[in-house]
Amino acid sequence: MTSTHQHIKTPFHDYHLDNGAKMVDFAGWEMPLHYGSIIDEHLQVRKSGGLFDVSHMGRLRFKGKDSCKILDRLCTRQILGMQDGQIRYSVVCNSEGGCRDDVLVYKIKDCEYLMVCNGANRSKILGHIDEHRGNFVFKLKDETESTAMIALQGPKVMDLLSKVSSEIPKLKRYRFISKNLLIAKLLISRTGYTGEDGVEVILPAKFANKAIEMMTQNMDDSTIVLPSGLGARDSLRLEAGMPLYGHELTEDIDPLSAGLIFAVKLDKGVGENDAEPFIGQDALLQIAEHGSGKKLVGLTLEGKRSPRQHMSVLLDGTSIGFVTSGCLSPTFGYPIAMAYIRSDFEGGTVSVDFGKQQLPATIVPLPFYKK
Repeated sequence: MTSTHQHIKTPFHDYHLDNGAKMVDFAGWEMPLHYGSIIDEHLQVRKSGGLFDVSHMGRLRFKGKDSCKILDRLCTRQILGMQDGQIRYSVVCNSEGGCRDDVLVYKIKDCEYLMVCNGANRSKILGHIDEHRGNFVFKLKDETESTAMIALQGPKVMDLLSKVSSEIPKLKRYRFISKNLLIAKLLISRTGYTGEDGVEVILPAKFANKAIEMMTQNMDDSTIVLPSGLGARDSLRLEAGMPLYGHELTEDIDPLSAGLIFAVKLDKGVGENDAEPFIGQDALLQIAEHGSGKKLVGLTLEGKRSPRQHMSVLLDGTSIGFVTSGCLSPTFGYPIAMAYIRSDFEGGTVSVDFGKQQLPATIVPLPFYKK
């Protein structure tokens, strides 16, 4: 890899190198792709537990009397009415209803929220907030580089955490708590991006390595949770049918076509609803009524060749869509993919254009993997 000195290093950089990580550039950050084998790391998370460095994700804190209002303006999900300690998954749209990013919004308390956005979109989202701040009264602080973030994911993670905390295993999904560890304040949420149970932890950057050291020292069996890289994170989220920005979500793809209707409040600010309407709401109302002409589906194939992004999905030799993500599933042992196809297509089989070959694929419901 060249010019790594220009990349931002996470607070866990030395930890990655000590564990033999292959480091790559990801959205301007030097991140671990894997620590030897993507497949082994994937299966480790499915059967036991994995530790992911997700410090590249943007962490933006909103404070002030209009924090809720600006977030409702930005987000398709309703923020008004959230409880302290609650998290909501949402989409940030452009005026045409396309996705600028997908985010998590944490309610710390009244007039204080935290937004976690994709690392590659942090600058864009900061610009988007500035563009639409209007007369809203709030302060915005980018805490990305002053904090760190890890994800502990896998079926044995909560049992492991129960040995150090009675509160964490009792957390409901999409809830968080704040914990003090020595002199550091940790934010621990029951969220993740793998299809497994687990937590994500935000902590001060200066305390990151101490936290890893304390965690590994408290493990009776050091193989319960092992480091996992971006490669396994991608294959895990694909099996779980979770969208990835730049693949299933783009500025030209709306959240309704992506199957994210649960994260869109189409009547925000309508009638007795007091929330601020969101950017792109009118466009999404039109799409909800008339359709976008496409829908997101799962595909399975035989053999070992994996569909890749942008490959055409064919019906009788004519394109009816395109692949957004694909891999050889480590869990199932066969190729899987997500693809957008014509919304009026109701058949069960299509073909994927590999160039010299067109291979048959079966349309299946998402997600591929479910606990």
